[in-house]
Amino acid sequence: MVVTFWYAYGDLVRKVLLDLVDRFNAAQSRVLVRAVHQGDYFESLAKLRTALAAGVAPTLSHVVLEVVPYLARAGVLEPLDEYEGALDLPFVPALAQRGSFEGADREPLVAIPFNRSTPIVFANGRALEQEGATLPRTWEELALLARRMTRSGAGGEVRWGFEVPISWWYWVAMVGQAGGRLVERDGRTSLGGDAGEKAIRFWQRLVRERSMRPPPGRDYQAWQSSNESFLQGRLAMMWSSTAYVRYLEKNARFPVVAAPLPRDIRASVPTGGTMFVLMRAAPDEEKRAAWEFVRWMCEADQTMAWSTRTGYMPTTRPAVDRLVESGWYASHPNDRVAYDQLAAVDPWPWAPELFRLERDIVEPRLEEAVLNGRDAHEVMAEARDEAARPV
Repeated sequence: MVVTFWYAYGDLVRKVLLDLVDRFNAAQSRVLVRAVHQGDYFESLAKLRTALAAGVAPTLSHVVLEVVPYLARAGVLEPLDEYEGALDLPFVPALAQRGSFEGADREPLVAIPFNRSTPIVFANGRALEQEGATLPRTWEELALLARRMTRSGAGGEVRWGFEVPISWWYWVAMVGQAGGRLVERDGRTSLGGDAGEKAIRFWQRLVRERSMRPPPGRDYQAWQSSNESFLQGRLAMMWSSTAYVRYLEKNARFPVVAAPLPRDIRASVPTGGTMFVLMRAAPDEEKRAAWEFVRWMCEADQTMAWSTRTGYMPTTRPAVDRLVESGWYASHPNDRVAYDQLAAVDPWPWAPELFRLERDIVEPRLEEAVLNGRDAHEVMAEARDEAARPV
């Protein structure tokens, strides 16, 4: 039985995934997983939605976390509660569907954690040592250290103290840190209220003080730009994804130091990455075959290989336990920081409009505010008004 699996990766992560697919295919003769690259997360999602509309979707895919409630409401995802062993998989609670979304315990199981991550601080350990500095624990400490670490060279080059992509994910982290919620408990979409505006003003302040460089490009172009600037020594600190731990450690010419995101009034991070999903319209035998692969990927050996070779979070408790027992975390403290930060996770709302809030309403306005200086209150009031309109 052939299972078509659409995936969205490049570089090291793509290689690791294809190695695991090859290992699964070689280990048994019942199922052949055919992995097909579909670009980055958002390109892959656009192709998946088109394929679903045309009735030619793959059996198996992985999708960015925030789109799961939308696809579930659309009825295109296979409910997995009755699949063998689905409810017994020993996931790290914060990374499973029902820990990743508030209210998901009332929904059918449709998504299995795959490459999961949180935003995290990365710093140039050599620069920190030269300055005698420690990583910031609060927003105000971040602002002070970013100014202190910013340097201008005689030739006009600049080492920036701080950089973060002007992106929904990092803004959501700051909304939680400032005490806000995207969707209130009564169901009203507040986009954090005052906390959402406070997060924007903090970014605007750092840009105005010339201690933070907004990276060029959108989406993962901006993320990659930050990574490359960091590796070239042009950034002292940046916020990026735990997914890049291994890539940065292997390519930096200086020690890479990870730390939790700083807090405002409290610690808070969102989870990110993608979930495995099976397409409901696929033939039953193909879905059963795809489930064999998904379950195999959730076994401790594969979970550990995926996590240790990439930097994504280990998604099952047995994998975490074995990493602790083997001494992996003791010798890879940056990975331990990422895992420990799960204690500060705020679940996403189970809201079908979540992905629309991200892509159409909030993210473009973040760029307008931070890059073009639009008033934070004006921008977010406009975003809340649009979010309240029926689609």
